[in-house]
Amino acid sequence: MGRVLAVVSQKGGVGKTTTSVNLAAAFARRGLKTLIVDVDPQGAVRYGVGLRRGHPTFGFADYLSGSRSLKEIILPTALPWMRVILAGSVTDSADHSGFLSLISDTAILGDLLKTARERCDIVVVDTPPGLGPIVQHVLLSSQHAIVPLQCEPLALQTTPQILRGIQEIVSANAELTLDGILLTMFDPANEASQRIAQYVRSHLPLNMVFDVVIPRTNAALDAFAAGQPVVLRSPSDPASQAYVNLATLLAERFEP
Repeated sequence: MGRVLAVVSQKGGVGKTTTSVNLAAAFARRGLKTLIVDVDPQGAVRYGVGLRRGHPTFGFADYLSGSRSLKEIILPTALPWMRVILAGSVTDSADHSGFLSLISDTAILGDLLKTARERCDIVVVDTPPGLGPIVQHVLLSSQHAIVPLQCEPLALQTTPQILRGIQEIVSANAELTLDGILLTMFDPANEASQRIAQYVRSHLPLNMVFDVVIPRTNAALDAFAAGQPVVLRSPSDPASQAYVNLATLLAERFEP
């Protein structure tokens, strides 16, 4: 039985999707059968996961509505061991209420993640910002969670909300573990970035913050713009190496 890893954050723009995509790619490069699932209506995973040109755009929303089968929405990537389920047609709509209602009122999302666990070693789920019904349902079906935290003040202010939310979910899902907070977009030349990192490490339990830090690099930005994980496009880049190190740490934790 595999593990479901939820990547969650209270605030958008903190590197959540970049983290999801690169961790999934790093797991797959280790030979782990990996599936990345995008349940964020913004659907950003499709831009950075390494899909082939002209790929289908249907995904989870279409399976949720019954218009596509599970087999149809599982798409190949450039990595033999990595598959992806995109957000699907919900990304083309300004109204996400139907998508939210189906997730809230049915067990489809939980059942999909359970099935994925049975077929994969690791299932990485990219979630929307906040603690709405989508994130709650994902956490209820997950064994692990990480929280990307951009090294800037506003992201820091919203972090306690997501930590409280995860703690509440644990009471209903005893399998769920918060593996840690991941500092992202760290710039060692920026004093504010350094202060945020120091503050987080001094005010939270040591085992709650990963030693691995994701630096802000041009290669990471260029890779996403090119539609590829940075761990594939620029393996020697510091951000790439950080994601590989984090994947190694997590894979060791996930071993039975």
